[in-house]
Amino acid sequence: MALTLQQLNAADEAQAARMLDGLYEHSPWIVQAALALRPFRSLAQLKHAMTRVVSEAGQEAQLALIRAHPELAGKAMVSKSLTSESSSEQDKAGLTACTPDEFARLQKLNAGYNARFGFPFILAVRGPRGTGLSRADIIETFERRLANPADIEIAECLRNIHRIAELRLNDKFAAEPSLGNLVWDWQQALSEFSDPGYQEKGQLTVTYLTDAHRAAAARIVQDMRESGFDEVAIDAVGNVVGRYRAAAAGAKTLMTGSHYDTVRNGGRYDGRLGFFTPMACVRELARQGRRLPFGVEVIAFAEEEGQRYKATFLGSGALIGAFKPEWLDQKDADGVAMRDAMKHARLPATLEAIAGLRRNPADYLGFVEVHIEQGPVLNESGLPLGIVTSINGGVRYQCEVTGMASHAGTTPMDRRRDAAAAVAELALYIEKRAARDGDSVGTIGMLEVPGGSINVVPGRCLFSLDLRAPTDAQRDALVGDVLGELKAICDRRGVRYVTEETMRAAAAPSAPALQRQWERAVEALGVPVYRMPSGAGHDAMKLHEVMPQAMLFVRGQNAGISHNPLESTTSDDMQLAIEAFGLLLDNLAGDPA
Repeated sequence: MALTLQQLNAADEAQAARMLDGLYEHSPWIVQAALALRPFRSLAQLKHAMTRVVSEAGQEAQLALIRAHPELAGKAMVSKSLTSESSSEQDKAGLTACTPDEFARLQKLNAGYNARFGFPFILAVRGPRGTGLSRADIIETFERRLANPADIEIAECLRNIHRIAELRLNDKFAAEPSLGNLVWDWQQALSEFSDPGYQEKGQLTVTYLTDAHRAAAARIVQDMRESGFDEVAIDAVGNVVGRYRAAAAGAKTLMTGSHYDTVRNGGRYDGRLGFFTPMACVRELARQGRRLPFGVEVIAFAEEEGQRYKATFLGSGALIGAFKPEWLDQKDADGVAMRDAMKHARLPATLEAIAGLRRNPADYLGFVEVHIEQGPVLNESGLPLGIVTSINGGVRYQCEVTGMASHAGTTPMDRRRDAAAAVAELALYIEKRAARDGDSVGTIGMLEVPGGSINVVPGRCLFSLDLRAPTDAQRDALVGDVLGELKAICDRRGVRYVTEETMRAAAAPSAPALQRQWERAVEALGVPVYRMPSGAGHDAMKLHEVMPQAMLFVRGQNAGISHNPLESTTSDDMQLAIEAFGLLLDNLAGDPA
């Protein structure tokens, strides 16, 4: 019979400990310490309490916890001395049915991993969906993580241990993240569509108005209709727009959504989580026959990444009148003009039709967006959700430093005018200057010595600058200091420089009222309210220009990597995001139920 939180909260210490026995391998101290924090309002609160106990225990206790776990397909499995929980998990993952080659490979990996790190490889073999990883997935992950630095791997083991405990806790309480699983499955189905040249390799790439892009749009239309939206359509730039009407005509609308295009060889959650999450909420409203005092407009934006054409935020920009007429004549790498791509996709391809997409901000309560974090902060902090306080403003430059090329062997060190050394000095300054703010970031992501040679002091160095901060004033101060330092370095070294600004984006602070609604929703779930800026740009930046906006971040797995096939999150974290979105709707409706 499934446990309940009421039973757990009411039980004495010994009884409660027995209820949660087996969550962590041979480590009852975690549960015992967490139970001191009762009563728990939710399983999410209990999960976080156990995570916090481990994070505060110190590295010696953490390493002991890791070493308490068995190897995958190791001696304990062969001798059948695993705990019942581990035995079931390894059996369901097919590790008890390895081929001789797979078994030999795992034994070799176990030996190499233990020799390098001194503890066993830990992986939640039931995976982010909870239904199990394949043996091929397990072996690939094992091989990849074997190359990690030790500190990274310790953290990765601990995160997998907490995932194992989360799934075991779900089993004890018969808690299934049904909506999280639904969104997981929607995203999995959508990832079947990929551009030629990538699909054959099993890679996900969906660029603006390709056949894969159009097929993805058709699938989203189908999912929206099946979810109970009143109106679903593809608009003049390829956005998929679903509307769920308000209880009364003339009411305002809450806009939400994100993009469905991807970077090349990207992940399946960037953008897409942002429209599937509210779709799941609309589906529940429709199933209940419930209407809100405002409408809900969910938009899967056609283009955000700017991969096929240099037209970033095309989909969301069209809604605020920011579509640039010259984009229609822009050509992709194959010489196909955007206008022709639109016609091929059976879109009007006229400025008049695109201009007609512009929304009247007075009709909207604002814009909210759910997005995978695309960074390591939530993952490292053991937190499933984060409240975005501001989307960073940014400035980008293409730069060049010119010195004097000379012989690397015959030019004394005090006679050199080394262009690359000047840029290297700037890069080190940027690290220190951005860190001084605490939440500014600065990057030299591209650095090139044209015609460089191993035995020549660099006479030219081309490089990029990407400088970002949560407010425009903070960003501008960072830019001023960096450019000032560049001048000082070049003057001191006797080299010249030029800079060209290529992009400037204003910061988009969250609207306080909408941010508070996200905070209320997350707090009601029993997990900490964690506030953080967004270092990446999002569709919310464009809507911010005409209406209030606020974002919710969802924890990513694999150190929070994004724009990468390893991008992932769990169905449990997605369930929490869906529940938070539902609570936000309830709060906006004045209905705390």
